[in-house]
Amino acid sequence: MSRVAGVPGVDFTVEDVRGDFPEEFEIIPLDGPPDATVPVPGSKSVTNRALLLAALADGPSRIENPLFSDDPYWLMSALVELGFDLDVDEKVVRVGGLGGVIPTRDLDLFVGNAGTVARFLPPALALGKGPYTVDGVPRMRERPVSDLVDGMRQLGAAVDYAREDGRFPLKVLGGGIGGGTAEISVTRSSQFASGLLMAAPYARAPVTLRVAGREEWPYVDITLAVMRAFGVDVEVARDRFAVEPSIYTACDYEVEPDASAASYFMAAAAVTGGRVRIPGLGSTSAQGDLRFAEVLREMGCKVELAPDSVEIKGPNRLRGVDVDMNSFSDTMMTLAAIAPFADGPTTIRNVGHTRLQETDRLSAVATELHRLGLTTQQTSTSIRIIPGKVRPALVETYGDHRMAMAFAVTGLVASGIVIRDPGCVTKTFPGFFGRLGALR
Repeated sequence: MSRVAGVPGVDFTVEDVRGDFPEEFEIIPLDGPPDATVPVPGSKSVTNRALLLAALADGPSRIENPLFSDDPYWLMSALVELGFDLDVDEKVVRVGGLGGVIPTRDLDLFVGNAGTVARFLPPALALGKGPYTVDGVPRMRERPVSDLVDGMRQLGAAVDYAREDGRFPLKVLGGGIGGGTAEISVTRSSQFASGLLMAAPYARAPVTLRVAGREEWPYVDITLAVMRAFGVDVEVARDRFAVEPSIYTACDYEVEPDASAASYFMAAAAVTGGRVRIPGLGSTSAQGDLRFAEVLREMGCKVELAPDSVEIKGPNRLRGVDVDMNSFSDTMMTLAAIAPFADGPTTIRNVGHTRLQETDRLSAVATELHRLGLTTQQTSTSIRIIPGKVRPALVETYGDHRMAMAFAVTGLVASGIVIRDPGCVTKTFPGFFGRLGALR
C-alpha cells in the first residue's frame, strides 16, 4: 500500500492503527458526575470532503485540524496512489491539487469499510483516464451503491460493476463527466448526492441533480459548505441542485470538531447528571448531528449552544423521548445507550437506512440491549427501548465504531460493561477511550 508521508504506520494498514488495543476493554463507572471541557477531533465527514476537494482544486491547500483515523487514512492513501502530493504532520495535511486532473490511471483502490471514501471517489475518478477499481472489505460489498452508479451514468460517466450483483467493487472507466440532469434516490445514503456534487464542477456541461427520498439534507449541507469554501457555489431549490462548470480554488481550510464524536460526551453528561463542554463546535456548525443536543434538551438536560461551543448539564433523571432521527442517525446508538436510564420508554424512528451501514445497526442495538437485560421492540425502521436495570455483560461491537463508543457511555453508569474489539473506534476516533477516561 502506498506511503503517506508523516502518517504513523508509514505503509498504512488498519492493523497498524489498532495494534495497541486489547481484545476486550472494561468500562469502569465514574465515581461522580463529571465537570469537564472535552475537545474532540475533527469531523470525519468534513475531513474527507476537504481532502477530496483539495486534490481537485487548482494549487496547494492546507487542511488544518483534520481527523486522523481509518476513514481519512484510506482516502489519503488512495490520493497518494493516484499521484497527488500529500504532506502530513500532526495537525495539518497539505495537498497539491491539480485542477481536476487525476494524474495516474489503471489502478485498483481499496477503501476498507470507509463509506464516504467508497461513495465520494468514483465520481471524481470519472474525471481521470481510467480504468480504476474501487473495492473494500466484505461488509462494503454488502452496502448499497446502485443509486450512485445510476447517477453517474445519467451524467455521462463511464462506470460499471466488477460483478453482476449491483454492489462493490466498481469499475470506473474514466474519460470525464458529460453533464446534464440526473435523478437519484438518497433514501439509503445521502453520500450518493455528495459524491456527484463534488465532481460536478468538472463536468463538460452544467449539472442538475434532482434527489428524492429525504426531507432534510444535513450531510449534503456539509458538502455544499465545503464546496463553497473551495470557491464553488451550488444553486439549491428544495430537491434540486445546479452546478456550473468551474474550478475549485485552493485554500487553507480548518476542520471543525466532529459532532457525532461529541455526542458521546454530551450523553456522558446527560446520563450522569454532570457537565461537559465541547469547544469549537457550536451554533454556526453545518453538522446535523449537533441536533443530538436538542434531543438531550427534550430529555431534561440544560443545553447552552454558543457560536463556538456546546455545553450539556444533565438532570437528576432523564426523560424518555419519541424522536425522528433520520437526518442525524449517526447519534441513534448514543441515544439508545442512555435510554435504559430514562424514566420512561424511548422510541427512535425513521432510521431504517442504518441497517445498511457498518452493520445492521438497529438489530445490533436491540441485540446488545437485550444482552444487558433490557426489553426492546423493533420495526423495520424504528426501535423502542424500555428502561430497566442494566446487568453486566460483554458487549459485541460487530466491528462498528459507534457501537463501541455508545455502549462505553452506558458503562460510565452501569458496572460490568465490557467492550469487545475496542480497536474498532479507530475508524473515526482512535483516542476515544483515553478521552473518555479524562472525564474522571
